[in-house]
This record gives sequence, C-alpha cells and structure tokens, in this order.
Amino acid sequence: MNVHVLAVRGSPTLATSESTHLPMTKQINLVINGKGGVGKSFFATNFVQCLKDRGHVHFAIDSDHENSTLKRFHPEAEFINLEQRREIDRVFTTAETCDLLVIDCRAASTDLFLDFFDEVGLAEVLRTIDARLTVVCPVNHEADSVEQVRILSDALGDGCRWVVVKNEAHSDTFKLYENSKTRRYLLDALDAREITMPRLYDWLVTALNEHNVTLTAALNRPEFNLLDRQRLKHWQSRFYQELDRAADVLLPIPNSIQSAK
Repeated sequence: MNVHVLAVRGSPTLATSESTHLPMTKQINLVINGKGGVGKSFFATNFVQCLKDRGHVHFAIDSDHENSTLKRFHPEAEFINLEQRREIDRVFTTAETCDLLVIDCRAASTDLFLDFFDEVGLAEVLRTIDARLTVVCPVNHEADSVEQVRILSDALGDGCRWVVVKNEAHSDTFKLYENSKTRRYLLDALDAREITMPRLYDWLVTALNEHNVTLTAALNRPEFNLLDRQRLKHWQSRFYQELDRAADVLLPIPNSIQSAK
C-alpha cells in the first residue's frame, strides 16, 4: 500500500487511502527540542501508533540511548547513536528507500543535528533524495523549551517545514511561547502549524509504562478498566484529530500534487 495525503473535503488528513502508484516526495519528521521532558518521546510514540493504526508504511528511529522510549513501545524501531556521525547518516540513507520517516531525538541533540546539517548541506541532500524535512517541536510552559525552538528556527528557517506541539501534560497555559517573537516568526514567516497534545492523566501514563503497551493495545487489555479504556480512547481520538490538522506537512505527498503547487 502506498501512502499519500488523502483529500477529504479539501483538507488533507492522516487517513489511509488506496494505492495510487504515484511517485512520492519523501517525508522526514524530526521530533526535536533540546530540553528534556517536553514530551518528544510521548509524541513520537503516539504519532507512530497513529501511522500504524491508519496503515501508513513508515520507518521509525530512536536516538535516546538512555531511555529509548520509542523503541520500547515500538520494538521494530531502529536505534542510532547520535555521537557517531555515520549513525546520523542512516536518517538520510534510509530515506532513499522509505517514503516516511519519524525520528525521536534525545535531549541536548540540537547542536548535533545543526552541525550535521551544515556539514552535509541539508538543502542539497533533501533535493537529491526528493524529500521534505519537517521539524516537530514540542513545547511546554517553560522558557527553556521555547528557547530551544528559537535556536532551531533561527538556524533552519525556511529550509524545512514546522510543527509546534503544545504539550498540555503539565499546564494548558503557554504564555511564554504564545507571547514570544519566536512564535510570530514561525507563524508569519515560516507558515508553521500549531497542534495540541492533550494531557493524559498521570496514572494512565504510568500504567502504560508499567505494562509496556501502546495506547491502542491498552484499549483491549483487562489491566485497564472500562472507564480508563474510555479515557484512553477519547484522548487518542483528540490527538489523532490534532495530527490531521498538520497532515500535509507530516506525510509524503504524490509528486503530481507537489508539482501542481
């Protein structure tokens, strides 16, 4: 099955479509924020689950050697060591044969990726393999998370696409981000998308980790009672709706659509 953006009433979504046999512009999604604890792995884990649930062929990469959350919940994910340049190469060599990549970046990896992109000439590499890069930046209520987005957006600018994920895990107030010059630059100059990752109760996150099950798997597990399964189902539905709002910059697109733009 090939994967492409499916137009539903004029809006792309993450819904699955039948094979069209059209060549794809490849999509690389880099989930990154140099600050730890902002929800990178939680987002990546559930984003990959959405791709699975909706039948999108993809390749997942985990770069967190300490926690490896993505690989724990999705064992088929590959691990790369960001301290090794040749390991980072695998992001792009993999993209030569796969239309859709998701990379969960560990904390304190911003400089590693920016240095690598400068070393290899990111724009030319993307053109050569016919790929788009989308930088997915979770943010929370803390100033450090916003500063990391500033560093990334100042360095990469319009050389990629942008999705900012407002993570409500610890607060649903994002005053520092929303009042920042960084946000204005992202929205006005870089056409960034903003989506929300709703808060999931701590006891449910703990239970998912204790049983090492994805949210989708938990919906059919007796360890989760009826009401908690309903909570999980409702959270997942809301999160998937948020992903749909940014589907056009998260999924590969047929070259025929790209050429028409």
